[in-house]
Amino acid sequence: MEPEKSSVFKWLISIFVVCLALYSLFPIRDQPLDKFIERHATCDNAQFKVILNRAKERVNLGKTKTLFLALKEISKDENIDLSHFFPDINLADIKNIKRKNDLLLNVLLARSQGRIKQGLDLKGGVSCVLRVDQMAKDDTTSIDKAIDIIRQRIDALGIAEPVVRKSGNNCIEIQLPGISTRDNQDIVNSIKKPAKLEFRLINEHLPKSRFEVAPIGYELLSVEHEDPSTGEIIETPYFVKKLPEMTGKMIKSARVGMDQFNGFEVGLSMTDAGAKLFEKITTNNIGRQLGIVLDGKLYSAPVIKTAIGNGQASISGNFSRREAFELANVLNNPLEFELSFVELSEVGPSLADDARISSLLASLVSAVAVAAFMLIYYRQAGVVAILSVALNILIVLGTMAYLGATLTLPGVAALALTIGMAVDSNILIFERIREELKLGKSLRAALCAGHDKAFATVLDANVTTLLAAGILIWFGTGPIRGFGVILAIGIFATMFCALILSRIVLDFIIEKNIVKTLLPKLHLKEFNIEFLKYGRKFIYVSLVIIIAGILAVLYRGKGIYGVDFIGGDEVALKFEKKLSIGDINRVAAMNNVGEVLAMYQHSIADSSDVLRLQTKEGGGQPMFKALMAAYPECKFSLVKESSIGASLGQSVKLNALLSVVLSLLCMMVYIAFRFEFAYGIGAVVSLLHDVVVTMGIYVLCGRQFSAPMVASILMVIGYSINDKVIVFDRIREERKAHPDFSLTKITNLSINRVLSRTILTSVTTLLASLMLCIFGIGVIVDLAFVFTVGVVVGTFSSIFIASPIFISWNAFENRRTSERGTL
Repeated sequence: MEPEKSSVFKWLISIFVVCLALYSLFPIRDQPLDKFIERHATCDNAQFKVILNRAKERVNLGKTKTLFLALKEISKDENIDLSHFFPDINLADIKNIKRKNDLLLNVLLARSQGRIKQGLDLKGGVSCVLRVDQMAKDDTTSIDKAIDIIRQRIDALGIAEPVVRKSGNNCIEIQLPGISTRDNQDIVNSIKKPAKLEFRLINEHLPKSRFEVAPIGYELLSVEHEDPSTGEIIETPYFVKKLPEMTGKMIKSARVGMDQFNGFEVGLSMTDAGAKLFEKITTNNIGRQLGIVLDGKLYSAPVIKTAIGNGQASISGNFSRREAFELANVLNNPLEFELSFVELSEVGPSLADDARISSLLASLVSAVAVAAFMLIYYRQAGVVAILSVALNILIVLGTMAYLGATLTLPGVAALALTIGMAVDSNILIFERIREELKLGKSLRAALCAGHDKAFATVLDANVTTLLAAGILIWFGTGPIRGFGVILAIGIFATMFCALILSRIVLDFIIEKNIVKTLLPKLHLKEFNIEFLKYGRKFIYVSLVIIIAGILAVLYRGKGIYGVDFIGGDEVALKFEKKLSIGDINRVAAMNNVGEVLAMYQHSIADSSDVLRLQTKEGGGQPMFKALMAAYPECKFSLVKESSIGASLGQSVKLNALLSVVLSLLCMMVYIAFRFEFAYGIGAVVSLLHDVVVTMGIYVLCGRQFSAPMVASILMVIGYSINDKVIVFDRIREERKAHPDFSLTKITNLSINRVLSRTILTSVTTLLASLMLCIFGIGVIVDLAFVFTVGVVVGTFSSIFIASPIFISWNAFENRRTSERGTL
């Protein structure tokens, strides 16, 4: 492709990606449903306005809780087809008016809401407590399994950042961010269904009505069919055998598909044992009907026409797309027992207004600090870098909005830290351009040569991290998988902005003579330090920190873990005067209660309000007494006290550990493939060093591990591997340029050559994390602290751990080769 055509193509791609990201972000905030639907009712607007006003009146009179439900009730009572007023939403293929209205209102509600969902800390959500009624005494295994299954169901529904934990002895607490039960009344039902699937034979005698007495051993169930012409629901009764021929335990997986009438169905794949049993059942009952019963409801009763030996079956019914996916989801994650409601409530944001504003401000200050540094140090090129990083963040947010991801305050902080990391690619390219300019090349020639030399390094560094993100997505669950998705989005956005967008902008300003000099003359001098001479001394320093960290872990025991990891106490308090979350946190700090998560909860059943406090074990009562003493005018009274389990279940922890181990192995394989095996060994050993030392320093500082800390450690790994790949890439380049140099000399030379980039990247990243440490509050400070330590440790290990290990392994391989040659 010719250069001019290539440049035009890149401009068009860049503009398209940026516009798509902007489009995905809007609306940014939730819009009032009444104004939104009134604005989008494009047909017979006056008539719809009358219906809308009647719905508003029902809400004002207290007959219905929300406008959404009022519209549902009016349209159902008067058989009004609301889709008539919204011709741009195509629902013509659905004949049943109630189903059509339900789908239409769900679409309008979703479109009226902000594209980026906010987490429990920023916006609140839904809280419900479910009880396991059929559990044996002290049967912790069953409830732990139920928690894992519910968490998997929620993940499959696309609800990010939920909280699922044990509450008391036989209850499960679920918190879903950004959801209102007032408009999504079925959301919890779809999570708690047991999904008891049975294949039962149908009696050959058909009942004449729904009131006919069933024969012994059978019960009367009905299949619902929708009349294709009128949309009317028709019930067909059958006598269904009570004892099943086969159960859902023989089902391996469920999936959504389309039936012969272009409707949704759920396909079933059976286990090997299930396929053999199903073939036997169908062989012995040709000509009879086989009922498919789920949770006591008969969905279909197909006639067995021939023996079925392929282990495949399907459940058909009047499913919408959402219903079919929810059914497949519960079948893939079946519960062995029923769950009953204990309470259902709306919860407010768990973060105080002042803390939320302070932490958001800290994220903004960190971004401004990085931008100011880039402008001061790189001048014109810094403007391009800031534009690149700004569009990088825009693309990440746009993709998150498109995927329906949930943004929490730690997520905002992670984006701020990403700014510090994202400029790394720009710094690498700029420093390469500077090297080419020193050789006397023109600005355009230096840009082309510098960019080409940096291209492979940027690609290797990001692909290595992308492999880790892929492993987190593939093997991780819950927040670990969510972090992997955001990490992958960030990597693609960084590569696109640094390698394509920045390049075309630089090409444009140079070609049009907008700038005469791209980089200022002020820059870091060339270094000539014998780093490897001090390697052994610094390894001893690392060993001392590691041993001290291990001793601290042994001394503190469970004290190193927060409520997210080991659970704690929960107290529910009634009150006469509402106290701000900020005041509650200040009482906790003054009385050394430790970690306290406070949230206000509004009960759906009786409209009462309670204050819930989650603390470490043994902290519930002291916190209650401290509040009564500090604010007697609030008249707090204890409603309930219970223990709560960890929000990070055992399976999540194991998957996180497995994901990290596999990520390290994949990184080693990729680096060995792209470089040499010795490089891979150096990278993995130094990464393990970074994680252990960072965690050791964190524990030595008296801090506790919480859920966001897992993500922070993963961010440290991402930053650290990026740094090491850049050093290794320079070593590889210098070995080709100086084949007569010793490996030690080449390594020292390479570290010195990239040291300016290392210092500049560390400065920008540390600026971002230090601003969060200084201006942030609570978990934001912990997250930034971990990352600050991780950046320092990662930079240190790239020089004093990874490089010496690479040299030692290389020498070891050479000795082995030499010994084999002498045999």
